[in-house]
Amino acid sequence: MKDLARLISHQATSPEREHSTVRALRPEPRTHYHPPMSETTPTLPEPSRLMRHRALAWLGVRWRIVHTSAVLLVLALSPSSYTRSHRDAIARNLVAACARNLLWSSLLSALISIVIIRIVLVTSISYGLSQYALEMLIRVLVLELIPLTAVLFVAVRIAVPSLVRTASSRPERADAHPLDPERLAREALPIAITTTFAVLLLATVSCVLAAVLAYFSVHGITAGGLASFTRTFGRVFDPTVSLLFGLKTLLFALAAGMLPVASALVDRIGAAPRASVMVQALVRLLFVILLIEAASLVGNYY
Repeated sequence: MKDLARLISHQATSPEREHSTVRALRPEPRTHYHPPMSETTPTLPEPSRLMRHRALAWLGVRWRIVHTSAVLLVLALSPSSYTRSHRDAIARNLVAACARNLLWSSLLSALISIVIIRIVLVTSISYGLSQYALEMLIRVLVLELIPLTAVLFVAVRIAVPSLVRTASSRPERADAHPLDPERLAREALPIAITTTFAVLLLATVSCVLAAVLAYFSVHGITAGGLASFTRTFGRVFDPTVSLLFGLKTLLFALAAGMLPVASALVDRIGAAPRASVMVQALVRLLFVILLIEAASLVGNYY
């Protein structure tokens, strides 16, 4: 009986021993010293997000300026924009801008032409290259310098002062609705057309004045050198150069007419003072003018 009781007791305690043995052999779970990585997309660092936001804002402002300039150009080419009231406003702006600035632009161009003509003539005579003086004067003055002077004069005297009125009419809300074409035709289009026409007019008058002064400085007050002057002028202004010159002057006029007005309309007046808006518009215009002039130089001399 004792042997039977010992056998039953041994069979009853063997599963507990076996279970404790399995638990002793089972490896302990490892302790994680680092938290598990999140499955969500990591956020950008703060400087990267700030730079990305600024880049997108910069591109957005430039795109709105280009879009507004294109809308102004389309309105300028559309006959429906020239209603009676719009024609009266455009005519008043044209007379006021051109009559007041034509004389001063002519005097400035004449002064610059006389100084450069004198420098070129004295230098060419001292080096024995007087036969190339007239061609150099035509290239420097008529082809390059005078159109650039005209567009800068119009930008400072006409375009920038007109931005005050354009900026004042810009709504200060950041979420304002895109500009209505009717409003553009009523408020911004007269200023754009006036500035564009002023550049073309002042550039034409200044180029003719510079050519006349160059002729009188080289040949004197006589008609004997007219054939030589005409031949030299035609040799400089061949068909390719004439096309590039006309295209450059037209681009200057469109840039001075459309870009400052579009820049003033797009910039938020409520976030920046008017002086800052005008300076930004002038800087953008100067940058575009430099690009056009660089492209013209490459086309003429390379």
